[in-house]
Amino acid sequence: MLGGPLYQLLLRLRLVEPPVRFVARRIGVVLAITWLPVLVLSWGAGMMLGGATLPFFHDIEAQVRLLIALPLLIAAEPVVHWQLALQVRQLAERNIVAAPDRERFAAIIDETMSLRNSMAIELVILACALGAGYWIWREEFASRIGTWYMTADESLTTAGTWYAFVSLGVFRFVLFRWYFRIALWYLFLWRVSRLKLELNALHPDGVGGIGFLGASVGALSAVLVAQSATVSGAIAGQILHEGMALPAFYLEIAVVVLVLLAIGLVPLAFFVPPLLATSIRGRQEYGLLATRYVQQFRDKWLAAKSGEPLLGNADVRTLADLSATEERVERMRALPLDFRAIVRVAIVIALPFAPLVFTVIPLNELLSRIVKQLI
Repeated sequence: MLGGPLYQLLLRLRLVEPPVRFVARRIGVVLAITWLPVLVLSWGAGMMLGGATLPFFHDIEAQVRLLIALPLLIAAEPVVHWQLALQVRQLAERNIVAAPDRERFAAIIDETMSLRNSMAIELVILACALGAGYWIWREEFASRIGTWYMTADESLTTAGTWYAFVSLGVFRFVLFRWYFRIALWYLFLWRVSRLKLELNALHPDGVGGIGFLGASVGALSAVLVAQSATVSGAIAGQILHEGMALPAFYLEIAVVVLVLLAIGLVPLAFFVPPLLATSIRGRQEYGLLATRYVQQFRDKWLAAKSGEPLLGNADVRTLADLSATEERVERMRALPLDFRAIVRVAIVIALPFAPLVFTVIPLNELLSRIVKQLI
């Protein structure tokens, strides 16, 4: 998260201190640019709490987008930076990449950082946020006349103009920039997975020694939650102001959770082929070792009828250890993240949709039902 023109600009403005400190300061400045002017302009036009079919304060989607999702996207920067940088260092420190490919591994890191620092790419992201993003928003919301941001003749209000071009422009730029960074992480891991890797089927993490890569999904959770919160806010607005019902969105919610979960999991899937190859090779190698050992054990203790005491003999302990080793190889996973961790991430992503339950069951009724069950 350290490179790129925006990062350099933030350094000059003292809105970031290396590596990514001053998060609260950046959030405050962004809210002062995106949310506060819209609040003042809508208040000046008499549409902050009334004066329109949908006043500004009643627009749940706008509040969630600017006050929850956008700060989350900014707050995620230090977490992602520290976690992913740590994982790249562990790839090097644990010698996961085989010696012949380590020079290529270093080149992949340099090339990825070069893309991260590209001014051209960041300008394209800005153009998409301000151009295509606005066009899509206008086409989608053109029918919402009489709201705080759009008059009856389908023209934007003063507050709506700032919201459409500045507030949403900033939001889309931050979001699209995140997608670009995630794409870089995809590209980096895909290229690393194609190198010769020193994976060990006996490693305690059950994934050849690269289990630490699973932490990337947790690191990206805040980015994913910000997006599910945005969708939840949009659904809440349709339920409260357009007469929609929550059951109509069940499929949409499920798809959103699955897609966001997939965004975190896909780069880990790049390592499925080398992990499967390591698992197959491990079963063959340790299977042959086990066969040779048990054959010698039988020859020594059964066929030759050795006179050595069997109780407490090291051969017996080694046989038990060999059995445990075989079981470890058999339990090796093909994905650097276990099922329970995947479920936890899915629950975290789905959390922003939980408040939508109150649109079906009032809070006091829900609490009453819970109390009755407990009593």
